[in-house]
Amino acid sequence: MDLATGAMGSLLLKLGQLLMEECKLQTGVKGDVEYLKRELESMYAALCKVGDVPRDQLDKQVKLWANEVRDLSFIMEDIIDKFLVRVEGAKPAIKPHKLKELMKKMGNLFSKSKTRHEISDEIKDIKLRVKEAADRRDMYRVHDVVANLAGATTVDPRLLALFKDRQELVGIDDSLKKLTKIMSDGDGDASKQLKILSIFGFGGLGKTSLAKALYDNRKAEFDCSAFVLVGRNPSLKKLLNDILFGIDKLKHRDSNLSSWDEMQLIEELRLLLENKRYAPYYYLIVIDDIWDKTTWELVKTALLCNNCGSRIITTTRILEVATMASEVYRLQPLSLDLSKDLFHRRLSCAAIEWPNHIPTKVYDKILHKCGGVPLAIITIASLLAGKAVEFWSKVYTSIGFGHEENEDVENTRKILLFSYYDLPCHLKTCLLYLSIYPEDHLIEKDSLIWKWVGEGFIHEEPGVGLFEIGERYFNELVNKSMIMHVEEDEYNGIITGCRVHDIMLDIICLLSKEEKFVTVLDSNEQYATSHCNARRLAVQDIVQPLSSTSTLQARSLIAMCGAEMLPSLSCFDVLRVLALESPWYSHSPNHLEHVGKLVHLRHLKLGSIGISELPKEIGHLKFLLVLDLGENSISELPESIGGVSQLKCLNICETGIVVPCWIGNLTSLEELCLRGVDVDSNFVTELGKLTELRKLRISETVYLCGDDSRRNSWAESVAKLCKIQVIDIRLVIMWRDSIHEEIPWKQYALSPQLRVLRMAYQEPGLVATINPSLLPNLSHLQLNVYSPDLEVFGSFRELVALELDTWSALHHDTMGGAGAFPKLRVFKTQATVGSFREGDMPVLESLWFRLIAHSSDDGISFDFDFGSLGNLPLLKRVSVLLYAPPGEHKKAKETVQRAIDMLPNRVYIEQLEYTVLAQLLAKRLGIEHLYQVPSKPCLSNPPFPVDISGLEKEN
Repeated sequence: MDLATGAMGSLLLKLGQLLMEECKLQTGVKGDVEYLKRELESMYAALCKVGDVPRDQLDKQVKLWANEVRDLSFIMEDIIDKFLVRVEGAKPAIKPHKLKELMKKMGNLFSKSKTRHEISDEIKDIKLRVKEAADRRDMYRVHDVVANLAGATTVDPRLLALFKDRQELVGIDDSLKKLTKIMSDGDGDASKQLKILSIFGFGGLGKTSLAKALYDNRKAEFDCSAFVLVGRNPSLKKLLNDILFGIDKLKHRDSNLSSWDEMQLIEELRLLLENKRYAPYYYLIVIDDIWDKTTWELVKTALLCNNCGSRIITTTRILEVATMASEVYRLQPLSLDLSKDLFHRRLSCAAIEWPNHIPTKVYDKILHKCGGVPLAIITIASLLAGKAVEFWSKVYTSIGFGHEENEDVENTRKILLFSYYDLPCHLKTCLLYLSIYPEDHLIEKDSLIWKWVGEGFIHEEPGVGLFEIGERYFNELVNKSMIMHVEEDEYNGIITGCRVHDIMLDIICLLSKEEKFVTVLDSNEQYATSHCNARRLAVQDIVQPLSSTSTLQARSLIAMCGAEMLPSLSCFDVLRVLALESPWYSHSPNHLEHVGKLVHLRHLKLGSIGISELPKEIGHLKFLLVLDLGENSISELPESIGGVSQLKCLNICETGIVVPCWIGNLTSLEELCLRGVDVDSNFVTELGKLTELRKLRISETVYLCGDDSRRNSWAESVAKLCKIQVIDIRLVIMWRDSIHEEIPWKQYALSPQLRVLRMAYQEPGLVATINPSLLPNLSHLQLNVYSPDLEVFGSFRELVALELDTWSALHHDTMGGAGAFPKLRVFKTQATVGSFREGDMPVLESLWFRLIAHSSDDGISFDFDFGSLGNLPLLKRVSVLLYAPPGEHKKAKETVQRAIDMLPNRVYIEQLEYTVLAQLLAKRLGIEHLYQVPSKPCLSNPPFPVDISGLEKEN
């Protein structure tokens, strides 16, 4: 399903399915279906073209036609889905008695015949409506109109950034210094090599202004220079012409290059830069706003690498393009102070004296709305410049990029829409779907992707799962700077969600409203009857219950309010996505009363709605793909769910549900999230039946206590998960009676597809299977380790985060030395680490380790050289678990703080923990070093199984 094409994409697939099963179609219907498929394919192509043209450039008749066809596609898909549900029926999990089965088949035969007759009538009716739509398409010449409009041109607002006075620019001084340093880095031959630097960031951050300021500062140092704009739909000939003109204006001012082809222009440019008659040129070229890799590759072909110290600077909002450069500079939003400075300057330019009596709350909200984005600050300031101060609050509440007649607003809208209209249809759909979320909302990545799946935005591809395709879409939106990814520290750098910048959300909501893509109800909306005709209904913060008016055409309901504010589920007829995601606890135990009637439902997600039992009718939902029960006090799953054969995601990790003994029946599962696995559970064997599983998460403990067969079954089942990519288990507990017992992992191996392995596991044999040749894609690893030889972990080329539960000292040699851990960003351990040498962990950003303080007459000392942290050039955060002698913990903490403050790069101590209890215990036991323990210790308790009575901890 695309934004531009309605349900057309999935509808065409279903019509194709009907034609393949022609024996189920009544005589004459097959021809009608073939006609529909032909006409709809043509309309689909036309709608795709419509989607690529800005809505304000479309002819009114074309808009009306596109809206009509989209609505028609929804109606048709609903009819086809009803046909599939009524004719196919739900297959029973358990076969009934043979006599009953025969009687049921006879009843079904009559029912199906009647159903097919009804479907035939509906298809004939739809055929007439499609023919009328096709006639209007031809009458309006939609294909021609769209093609002409697509070629329309407007003045590029980014040109304004090229000619701004240097004094108007705010907050670029630090960036200029860093970029100048990057351009100048290198000695001897290294400084003479061609260096390509890319400035990366989303639209409105000021990439063009920064690049132009850098260009103006440095161009006098070069023999020749050029600054050229590229844009979304570049002409390579024009681009090469612009570079040639910039480098040698005198030679090419009057030359007729318009008749030259691309090859001739490239040859001319290379000849000019090589300058065979004299020494090769030392050049500076800035290529602004590159959108695709192909254009950049062609431009690089034309620019000669002459090893004379030349520099090329690019700007882009596409990460994939930026990483093609030798170095990437990620432009960040302005700080609060700089945001205020720019905001005040813009008001001063408008001859408005800064009012000191503006309410602080309003002022803070305005700056928060801007989010440090210069373009947004200038735009919002321009809106306020013409308004009386006492009306600022009113202006703020209506702020956005809707219909304000203001040049700055218009330019901002254009710049943001450049990014939007550059997206393919399927990504536009996925992006506009984010309008269901309120401002500043943290959007869960997995939940969002499964909603896309349930909505039908994602279509199957050979050999690729629906979630994996959705994850690719999510990453593309991140890489195109449309959304901002979020990493949670708990998950060591794994992307768990995203946020949408306020100004981008304004654009998304505006487009979504214009296209009637999502109907959003909040406290500012008049929602008495506005939800009746919604295809997608997002209920945010409402102050009165919605009426129980029938919403027969609603395909999704996403509610972030209490379930008691919503109409009964009996009001919905074709619902595909139902997400009750209230952020607080509500009490609506009967709200799922009619859920069994939602036969089209694909996605069911519950927040804390206070239910303790699921209706058994939920097993009737044969199309259900996602079942997420949230945080509810449910103790068991109805056995009928075992017959929901298409279920792909089951999340029960926040409930009290015991893993059902029939879990192995759900063979389509790709994602399974549980709370825990009891000692007597058969899950260790049932798991091996779930061969489609891509993600396994267990939030508490798996108990493998007992005989060897249980541990062997566990290892065997995990090894059968050939498609598994994520194993995230808090703790696996097993007790071995003898060290001579057989280790099961000797005969089993983990899937080479594995990317994330987080498993505190008291099984030394597992470590032997953790090596780069067996797990080439591993990027996140958390493991209990007993051997001091850890060099193998440094050989994982894709490893981003490593957490080792070990108490052995980790020294340079045991960690692999220089060249190891090329991509490691997060490293956590309970061990004491040795000093870091130059080249160790070159991209490490976050470090967590244990440190023991020693007290002497000379003061506090450590078995660690804090200065060696300076060899980690990208280090940002350090967390230290500090053990200190009695009475010295405060001094030790201050010593650590001073040592880190002296580092050349400012490093933030995110969490400095300390304890004296462990040191007291070590002294009592007469040992110098802390014991190595097999399980992860709790930081609030000592890792010693001894009597601690009589010991006192100094606070």
